[in-house]
Amino acid sequence: MSSRLLIYGAYGYTGDLIARSAVARGWSPIVAGRNAARVESLARELGVEGRSFDLSAAQEHLEGVDVVLHCAGPFSATAAPMMAACLSTGTHYLDITGEMDVFEHADSLTQEASEAGVVLCPGVGFDVVPTDCLAARLAEELPDATRLSLAILGPPSLSPGTVKTLIEGMAVSARRRVGGVIEAVEFGSDIRMIDFGDGPTQSANATVADLSSAFRSTGIGNITTYAAVSDAQVRQFRMLHGIRRLIRFAPVSRLLKKLAAPAHGPDAAERAAQPGAVWGEVENAAGETRVGRIRLANSYTLTVDSSLGLAQHLLEQAPAEGGTCTPSQLVGWQFVEGLPGSEPIAVSVLQR
Repeated sequence: MSSRLLIYGAYGYTGDLIARSAVARGWSPIVAGRNAARVESLARELGVEGRSFDLSAAQEHLEGVDVVLHCAGPFSATAAPMMAACLSTGTHYLDITGEMDVFEHADSLTQEASEAGVVLCPGVGFDVVPTDCLAARLAEELPDATRLSLAILGPPSLSPGTVKTLIEGMAVSARRRVGGVIEAVEFGSDIRMIDFGDGPTQSANATVADLSSAFRSTGIGNITTYAAVSDAQVRQFRMLHGIRRLIRFAPVSRLLKKLAAPAHGPDAAERAAQPGAVWGEVENAAGETRVGRIRLANSYTLTVDSSLGLAQHLLEQAPAEGGTCTPSQLVGWQFVEGLPGSEPIAVSVLQR
């Protein structure tokens, strides 16, 4: 693979995993980021080109780049300027965010992306590739579904960037989609026991990007998203939810991130020992219900494979027309079943 792929934020935890995997596959990506010293060190180690630049100057640094794989969070601050640069240079855009507002912003750029012939596809990692593909599969199984529920079972070991993003998310109310419209709801107000494949697991309503992506992929207007949580996590999140106005203040947010974020993400052994899973349920107006689930590799391992798989797709067979899309719209829901460590999606009829 030529250097037509640029990985921005390549020295972060997940970006580094992706960059190293790309090189191990024989690719020659451009590694990039804001920190010149870290970019230069990584580029020299991997034997590839490095480009250091701030996002305010991204447009002038995308020369010769066909696809950007954006890995530098928090995406609430970094996605918009990178998308703007890609639209200006005719560069396809991918990122690994799980932040719903980034998807909403990409959706607002659909017409502009179409006119520019640029694909905007956020969420090419653990959130949202498996859930998006599962949602599309369930919608295919029950085309007249009016309600969709999705849940994720993620690893206990998180990267520093993931923890910082979770803290930022606590500054706002939890959300769900009702009648096609996003509305606020208290985190943990909806607790369900969800079977990801090994028996019932306590899960709480939480805001994840599928509130936007699954709506685009399926057209289902009523969507609730959940995450598997322990009793202690429910108490912690409810406490943070109660002080979310304080978290909006930068000094408080910085302090919480400093206290909560781990020094580094999970190592290879931890990733191998912490697989993931997602679950979904659709129901139509007549009460017919389908349930689906899929077991997966660790979320970070899956993100490496799925993001590079989607990047390869765009490099080799980009669609003739641009626009905003979800992973399942770009490559089909079957994509997730072909990822290393993934099992086939299991769908069943729920008997009430």
